[in-house]
Amino acid sequence: MSGRLLRLVCTGAVAVGALLPSTPAPAAPGPDGDRRSAASLLTDLQRLYRDAERATERYNGTAERLRKQRAVVAGLDARLARTRLSLEDSRTAAGRLARQQYQSGDEISAYVRLLLARDPQHALDQGHLIRQLSLERAGTVRRVAGREKRAGELARAARKALDGQLSLAARQKKERDEVRERLDDVQRLLASLTAEQLAELDRAEEAGTAAAQKKIMASGALSSVRPPTREGEDALRYAVGQLGKPYRWGAQGPKAYDCSGLTSRAWERAGRPIPRTSQEQWAELPRIPLDELRPGDLVVYFPEATHVAMYLGDGMVVQAPRPGARIKVSPIAANPLLGAVRPDPGGKPLRHYTPPELPEDATAGSDEGYAAAAG
Repeated sequence: MSGRLLRLVCTGAVAVGALLPSTPAPAAPGPDGDRRSAASLLTDLQRLYRDAERATERYNGTAERLRKQRAVVAGLDARLARTRLSLEDSRTAAGRLARQQYQSGDEISAYVRLLLARDPQHALDQGHLIRQLSLERAGTVRRVAGREKRAGELARAARKALDGQLSLAARQKKERDEVRERLDDVQRLLASLTAEQLAELDRAEEAGTAAAQKKIMASGALSSVRPPTREGEDALRYAVGQLGKPYRWGAQGPKAYDCSGLTSRAWERAGRPIPRTSQEQWAELPRIPLDELRPGDLVVYFPEATHVAMYLGDGMVVQAPRPGARIKVSPIAANPLLGAVRPDPGGKPLRHYTPPELPEDATAGSDEGYAAAAG
């Protein structure tokens, strides 16, 4: 056996004693001694991986919304604190003006004071001061009222934002638990298989990938050779630099990644942030035909866009495949293709481009990215 599925079963066996699968895992040998076919087992394994992958996508999306909501709450809290401080200053100023006006005795009209004054010019000056104080007090009162209203609005917005944050946090916990349950399903199935069945699964995976790759390469869909942009090259070199690091659902580096954690971090490091999840990347980035692929573009898989990889060139991609696997170079047809997107559609392709050098073991390990936690 090549050891690719063996690594997965070793990973799965650790937790097999405490599994709570939502879908009963099929037994390896039947009651009459017959064994299930590799095709049947592989179908079940792929289904379980995709269930976990969908759960991970939901978790990643909620985690990203929670991160943004926390920033909103922090921003509102800061604005509310500044508004309350300004309100306190305005109230202090209003009190000071009230005392000044009281001390000026403006209960006697400026006109009467002028008639009774021994020094009319002094009375005129004092009347002008009183009017100025009145205007200033009126303006201060308006500012106090406005800031009180604003403070109230900000306080209500902050409470609403906090409620939203708490709701997202609860949803994130629920989705995290769902991912773990889906992964337990995978681990239980793998732990139930014999070495012979694992070897058959390994061969079936290899044969399926090879046939799909041969078909797409023969179609001429990837015949064009296009250099990347500067940003595309930077993103690709970052992704290549992560080869060999482990897959971990929900991870964005630097020690581990899930599929969209790798692609989003690579493009962020290239200076062009993109959405966090594979589904958002498929929905929000410009789509391109496969015959226009250039290094650094993103290749999206499965009808629900639950897996993503980065195009390397020559029909190969860099991807974080699935739990138990490591970041590697794979054939572009290792998974059912949905399409491709380009993070930098307006970028200018490089005139001279040298592909990044790959380590000898860049293609080692399992290719299938229907893994439990892609991203």
